[in-house]
Amino acid sequence: MTVRKGKSLAISIQEHMAIDVCPGPIRPIRQISAYFPRLSPTSSFSEPVSPSHSAATLSPGLSRGHGGVASGAGCGTSAGLLSPLLPGAAGGGGSLSAMSSMDTSIEIDSCDSDDNTSLGTLEFDLLYESASSSLHCTVLKAKGLKPMDFNGLADPYVKLHLLPGACKANKLKTKIVRNTLNPVWNETLTYCGITEEDMYRKTLRVSVCDEDKLTHNEFIGESRVALRRVKPNQAKHFNICLEHPPPLPSPTAMSSALRGISCYLREWETEQQRSLEERGRLLLCLQYLPPATEGDTKGDRARGGLCVGVKRCAHLAAMDVNGFSDPYVKTYLKPDVHKKSKHKTAVIKKTLNPEFNEEFFYEISFSELATKTLEVTVWDYDLGKSNDFIGGVSFGCHSQGEALQHWIDCLKNKGTKVERWHTLTNELPGSTAQE
Repeated sequence: MTVRKGKSLAISIQEHMAIDVCPGPIRPIRQISAYFPRLSPTSSFSEPVSPSHSAATLSPGLSRGHGGVASGAGCGTSAGLLSPLLPGAAGGGGSLSAMSSMDTSIEIDSCDSDDNTSLGTLEFDLLYESASSSLHCTVLKAKGLKPMDFNGLADPYVKLHLLPGACKANKLKTKIVRNTLNPVWNETLTYCGITEEDMYRKTLRVSVCDEDKLTHNEFIGESRVALRRVKPNQAKHFNICLEHPPPLPSPTAMSSALRGISCYLREWETEQQRSLEERGRLLLCLQYLPPATEGDTKGDRARGGLCVGVKRCAHLAAMDVNGFSDPYVKTYLKPDVHKKSKHKTAVIKKTLNPEFNEEFFYEISFSELATKTLEVTVWDYDLGKSNDFIGGVSFGCHSQGEALQHWIDCLKNKGTKVERWHTLTNELPGSTAQE
């Protein structure tokens, strides 16, 4: 049997299959109306139209009713029939209104792409209590969620994240509602240690996921709410539509010249996020006690000193494989030449929200305290190996933000307890965390 060699294909396989091989994100399918031109009244009609095309565009009734006009105008009439408005032609205004209404309906109903597919709606309430520095999110219910399982239903739950910040440190989750697309939770999730500065600069990410026991959990949709929209001590109700997560820029969609710059900027942003990574919250109480008077029996506080009260921590980063930590707090008053300023709290096992309620006293004069720096660090206790550093915060004249304001208020208000929440970071400015 002889095999006859056929001719080579004149087109490539990509053109034959009508596949766009250009790198980049998948774009929605265009509508049929996008392939036809929409002529406006101000468009020029200088381009000639072939007689065969003009005859094909003319309807039988229109050609009989305007026979004289068609024969006298020739090709110009054909262009006029395609245009919404033709000077001197009867019924031009009606054609314009019909065309404009058709364009409007196309713009309104152009929601057949995959990006506009409904993922469902979610209702929740937000309440910020400034007195307790807590943010309460009451997740009410969801409607019309996207089916994720083979039975046409889902096992949805809601996750909360505070952005920017470490996801594992500030993630809260509701219970799972089985086999439904319209779940009802009525569950309140609370963030502790949220300051007014956090309410101004942070964003709450509310995401709905589907729980799968055999495989990984599937993402349904999300919504992001700027916390600045929530007024203190006033509950705000939200009924929002779930959306797809915002797409990340891909270097493959850029030119070769911009690709290296994109990779460099991505590495730089990663380093910045690591240096400013939040590891949890710490509630600290500072009080400077003035020197004791002659009638006071407290001889150990004759010079006065600084009282440091470690109250509690919230939303600490998980350092162990079980998803928890064994946290404890250490305090230093630096510079510490004689290595005698170290104080340490007890270890609280398997928790990310420990309560300590311990106080430490540093006997020091007011003039000496102005030159010192208080360093407070949180650690995870590990048996048989070195402890893990979770985060810390420093107080002194060289501090910044809330830590500096807390330190100044403590020095100004002698004898008064000043209690504030602080954000723990993985790096302390101007010092190195030591065990």
